Amino acid sequence: MKSLTTAKIEQIYCQYHDIQRNITKVAPSISLAHCGNSHYPSASTAEVNCSQPDQPSLLAALSPAFDLRAIRPVEDQQTYTNISVYFTLYGILGVWWRNEFISWDPEQCGIHSISLPKEKFWVPDIVINEFMEENKAPSVPYVYLFNDGTVKDAFPVRVVSSCNLNIYTFPFDIQNCSLTFNSYIYYATEIRVFLGRDTEITTELSKKVMTTMGEWELLDITAKKRIRVRRRSTMYVVNLLLPSCFLITLDLFSFLLPPQSTDRSAFKMTLILGYSVFLLIMNELLPVTGNTIPLINVFFSLCLALMVASLLETILITNLLSNSSDFSPVPRWIRVLVLNFLGCLVCMPRKTEKPKDSEQRKNAVVTGFESDEGSAEEDKALHELRSLSHILQAIRSEVEQQQNGNQSSEEWVQVGFIIDRLLFGLYIIFISVSFLTIIIVWVNSYYN
Repeated sequence: MKSLTTAKIEQIYCQYHDIQRNITKVAPSISLAHCGNSHYPSASTAEVNCSQPDQPSLLAALSPAFDLRAIRPVEDQQTYTNISVYFTLYGILGVWWRNEFISWDPEQCGIHSISLPKEKFWVPDIVINEFMEENKAPSVPYVYLFNDGTVKDAFPVRVVSSCNLNIYTFPFDIQNCSLTFNSYIYYATEIRVFLGRDTEITTELSKKVMTTMGEWELLDITAKKRIRVRRRSTMYVVNLLLPSCFLITLDLFSFLLPPQSTDRSAFKMTLILGYSVFLLIMNELLPVTGNTIPLINVFFSLCLALMVASLLETILITNLLSNSSDFSPVPRWIRVLVLNFLGCLVCMPRKTEKPKDSEQRKNAVVTGFESDEGSAEEDKALHELRSLSHILQAIRSEVEQQQNGNQSSEEWVQVGFIIDRLLFGLYIIFISVSFLTIIIVWVNSYYN
């Protein structure tokens, strides 16, 4: 019992039987094997014979094969057609296959290959699964036919494809994009698609054709039709990373400004405002995040957090230094911990107290006056000197009270300076460790 495919072949050949017979009379091109009520080329009689070694004779001899363009060009439908795909990654796609209905002797026909309209042949429906938009490249209406039956169909393709991006190491990321070539109609038992040339040759040709690289740099093309591209990071380093590093460096050196001055806090607030505006302007250059957060976003958040922490530290120190005279004396534990221990740690030792020998001189003077009182004659001058002594004692007590308050204020000021120096050192250590960690993660992710 004949299969459905064989019945379709016989029906097509019966339809064109008269045309084939007339062509055979003019130029015997294909020997026909009888099968039922129709004729079709057998495996041993598929060679084309030309009456003259010129293109018109070859075209006339190929006419019976053109009538079979509606079916896959195999004599046995159980035989699969090998589809050889080659491409150059800048818009050229080539498809090769063999038409078993056609072959000729190049010496007899005088030509090895001929260009013919594409609609005269069976063409495989090779598509790219990752297509996102319609191919807007110009169509090529011709194919090349070679003397052994090989058909070459080369045409430009503008591929806008989907690619699963891993943007964790942006802008130093390397992406792997795949192109899947297959047929929607035919099964794997009918056609097989494979690369027609070595991947290294494809990579070299693609790099030569790519005159304008744009944002991406082609690395290689693997045998599994995977395309590895690397992002050109120069623009992002210049426009994003360097300005951030400059601003964080300015914030770092702002610790050298006097902490009790309000210019320091105003300067840091200006830096934070400028950095926020900078991030808003450069937000368009950042990728749209998916499941993973890009490392560069962590870097920007860290820079902003450091600036805010620096401003809060400046507010604390400025408040401590400005209101030190209103505070109570420094507690003993703060004096021991901050003035003695942390002061030596940050190279700001505690100031030594001046010896209070003025009180001894005062006691000696008072004692002298009192000893001379008993023996000296009380007169008007001595009375005036005694009054003057009491006034001086009152003034001295006021001055001592003020000095005690100034000493307490100086201790609080020194506490503020020590804390400011300590936080400055911690700021440097935190920035260095954070930046080194981010750079190491970037490098490891980039090379892995």
